[in-house]
Amino acid sequence: METDPWPLAPELPRPVIMDQRWTDAVFLHWRIPRPVAAAFMPGGVVPDEFDGSAWVGLIGFRMQGAGVGRGPGIPYFGRFNEINVRLYSREPDGTRGVVFLSLDASRLAVVLAARAAGIPYVWSQSSFRAASPADLSGDTANPAGPATGYSVRRFRGGARSDFAVIPQYDVGAADPLSVHLTARFGLHTRFRGQTLYVPNTHIPWPLFRAELTVLDDRLVGAVGITVSGAPESVLFSPGVRTQFGRPRVLNSVS
Repeated sequence: METDPWPLAPELPRPVIMDQRWTDAVFLHWRIPRPVAAAFMPGGVVPDEFDGSAWVGLIGFRMQGAGVGRGPGIPYFGRFNEINVRLYSREPDGTRGVVFLSLDASRLAVVLAARAAGIPYVWSQSSFRAASPADLSGDTANPAGPATGYSVRRFRGGARSDFAVIPQYDVGAADPLSVHLTARFGLHTRFRGQTLYVPNTHIPWPLFRAELTVLDDRLVGAVGITVSGAPESVLFSPGVRTQFGRPRVLNSVS
């Protein structure tokens, strides 16, 4: 299989403003036309394409140990499930990022604080799909391992999503598309009329192919993007620890 070297994370601008762990991450991705993605880009960035297409992702993970600066994780509020819909962005100088269209979380205080900073969090009820009793007992009918996934229901609007995968721990994912979709060290967002880039750093995701077993999603459609059929890319990662640094304003945006 063709592999693509994982790019080194840029040096994180100090000070560290947040430290957290992302675990049990499920990545589902579909191709979408470039003009569809372009309509959601903040000023100064364009869709970051791969193989002639833009990509939309539905990603679920467990936030753990989230804290301010280098301090310890905040009890209760620093631990929750997050399910996000995202696109991929690029600056004129080649800096790559993520553009979040929605982020569902169950901690209302976190949602309110993030929305005040321009991050489109939504208050939702969510659950983590862990191993079934058969998986835990070592059922040989499922040799690849237990299913992992997420279920989310929004308190307002009725949008929901259920998805789960079986990680294939013997099939690593280091192909160019997988690296393109996951080697992201920052996010682009609109805030008070400006485009900000918020950098982060982490080691390469330990990535594995995964088999999709459950998909009933309304979150991608809720942001105004239509996809059909199964996702082209299905990945799983046990997770990474990450830190966020000082944001910067894009020079090209007035």
